[in-house]
Amino acid sequence: MSNYNALQPDFSKGLLPVILQHYTTKDVRMMGYMNEEAFEKTKQDEVVWFFSRSKNRLWKKGETSGNLQYVKDMHLDCDQDALLVMIDPVGPTCHTGSKSCFNLGPSFTLKDIEATIQARAGSSEEKSYTNYLLSEGIDKIAKKFGEEAFEVVIGAKNNNKEEVANETADVLYHLGVLLHQTGVSISDVETVLASRHEKQNNFKGERKDVNNW
Repeated sequence: MSNYNALQPDFSKGLLPVILQHYTTKDVRMMGYMNEEAFEKTKQDEVVWFFSRSKNRLWKKGETSGNLQYVKDMHLDCDQDALLVMIDPVGPTCHTGSKSCFNLGPSFTLKDIEATIQARAGSSEEKSYTNYLLSEGIDKIAKKFGEEAFEVVIGAKNNNKEEVANETADVLYHLGVLLHQTGVSISDVETVLASRHEKQNNFKGERKDVNNW
């Protein structure tokens, strides 16, 4: 997490443009403006405050709807005159009731799968397939993951795109359950991928082994 006190936005150009981005899915939720007071209140309260140009006053995002935007991290751009705020939103961000003020279309990420599995694991829903797998343990989960992976291979061999897509979705779900059972998060996997990507970029034409792509 950034050291908020080390952030020194440049307000000499006027209001600070601010982008809100979901801290896990990375969906861009909205764009607004802060003056210096709104920025300080955002740091202090760890919820997003804006300066409304139309109302000419400070306003807490979600003050009427209750859909507060909790701050997880903040980053200034290289010129110190634009702010990216990583948020954990309560409900939709847009005043229309949509998750985002931008028409992003449908999306479902690996972190959404992770969140769904965590929610199921934390519930007492007896008919939950996720809870069934978790109760059976790692051997059952690993077996189902292997079976679904083989189904992807069969679909690929049959050159059946629809089957590959459907079976891949099953693979990703069962992988999510396996990761949950072993205590590995999507963020852990992202860290490994980022490290390998960085190593690859540092090779500069030298031989790349399989572990570094």
